[in-house]
Amino acid sequence: MLRVDESSLDGTTLVSDLAFLQEHSVRPIVIAPQADVARAIVGVMNRTSDAAVGLRGADAGMIPAAGTAIGAVQTRLLETLTRSGYVPVIEPTAIGLRGDDVQLPVDEVARAIAEATEASRILFFDPNGGVVDAATQQLVDELTPAEALALAESGKLAPSLAAAIRAAALGVRGGVEAAQIIDGRIAHATIVEFVTARHLGTQIAGSIFIVTP
Repeated sequence: MLRVDESSLDGTTLVSDLAFLQEHSVRPIVIAPQADVARAIVGVMNRTSDAAVGLRGADAGMIPAAGTAIGAVQTRLLETLTRSGYVPVIEPTAIGLRGDDVQLPVDEVARAIAEATEASRILFFDPNGGVVDAATQQLVDELTPAEALALAESGKLAPSLAAAIRAAALGVRGGVEAAQIIDGRIAHATIVEFVTARHLGTQIAGSIFIVTP
């Protein structure tokens, strides 16, 4: 699962990385920040592979809106497409009570779909590339969900990064094995994360439990 951003599209390896993942039996799902970005990705991918399918949240009732929240995601359409070798590219919308499209926060859409599809990994592309330690000015390698949520609520991060960190932490708590905040402009960042042991950016995974006697 990849939540992309606009900065990761122009002059990057994203499209070729997605093709590589498909060739190696990885079934990527892409969540775009806006409808026009989703359509641009589909257009670029289909110039060479005819593998991308653009989706709205309303398609097949995939993402229902429950007020301002996301209802239970219906995964049948996604499962059908990925099993058939297609890459779903999803706009961050849901179907409203009147059948209209409801715009939703992209990070929350990515989290909800990752949980519903039991994704093993979700990548959030962000120009910051992850969380920077204030003392060392180095990227923080890993956070627990609790640490990530506390940081997201601290007011110390840029709003876009805080939203990604929060969604990543909740996704891991919801069953996703690991979430990663990375700079999608790095060459082949997607391949590095999905098919190698190396990690970029900041990873949110696992929990710390303290046992007292």
